[in-house]
Amino acid sequence: MGIERTLADRKRRDFCELPKETITSSKSRRNRRRQKKTTPPVQKLFETCKEVFESVETGIVPPTQDIDKLRSVLDGIKPEDVDLKPDMPYFRENASHRRPKITYLHIYECEKFSMGIFCLPPSGVIPLHNHPGMTVFSKLLFGTMHIKSYDWVVDLPPESPTIVKPSESQIPELRLAKIKVDDDFTAPCNPSILYPEDGGNLHCFTAVTACAFLDVLGPPYSDFEGRHCTYYTNYPFSNFSVEGLSIPEEEKKAYEWLQEKDQLEDLKVEGKMYSGPTIVEN
Repeated sequence: MGIERTLADRKRRDFCELPKETITSSKSRRNRRRQKKTTPPVQKLFETCKEVFESVETGIVPPTQDIDKLRSVLDGIKPEDVDLKPDMPYFRENASHRRPKITYLHIYECEKFSMGIFCLPPSGVIPLHNHPGMTVFSKLLFGTMHIKSYDWVVDLPPESPTIVKPSESQIPELRLAKIKVDDDFTAPCNPSILYPEDGGNLHCFTAVTACAFLDVLGPPYSDFEGRHCTYYTNYPFSNFSVEGLSIPEEEKKAYEWLQEKDQLEDLKVEGKMYSGPTIVEN
């Protein structure tokens, strides 16, 4: 999301050793060995991301089998797997009339991918933004969230204009986008996936109830590599009349104009320490 992130707590858990005089059956010992070998779900997610995004670059979508594999692993993640509970302070309702603060729990990031959790109190909003050249997996961990997403319109005839340039030169141009999703989602639900050119690459989230979602970005935002997070304002299609652009009347509600937004004075995102299982890099 292009926000300041905090490092996860790197403390390792202590393991309790049974007293030497304790006598256990061979079955109990086998069970203990199996428990020790169990990989935490978030560690499995990290290892899968490392494999899937190893050779992925900006604008390159991972192979279908890799997408399915990562989707399956992400789908198995539960709030308790990342030490998340709905009664945490991040999810408390804001008594004031100001837009609620969003909390970001940074799990891991490298040049290939990033993993993190966004925590939204009721009415919390992550404004409309893009994911240039990125494949993004999102898993709603709990709560209900409204998602509205768009893709740029690229399938109209070449003579159909999809960009409006305001008469005032300092005002950003408007570009035509088609609504991909505009609905409420309640956990548990399937992970969502967006791609560099489709699947709802531009989206905004509104918390209907307190909610949290786990985000995997591959590759992550990088101003240096041209993957800058840009925010937008949306306008109804009917707000602008464009000569040469014809959309059937019954389809006009599926289209909107998007304009880049310079400032986000009402967006407050605070980084907090991730307290779940520590990621072990091999």
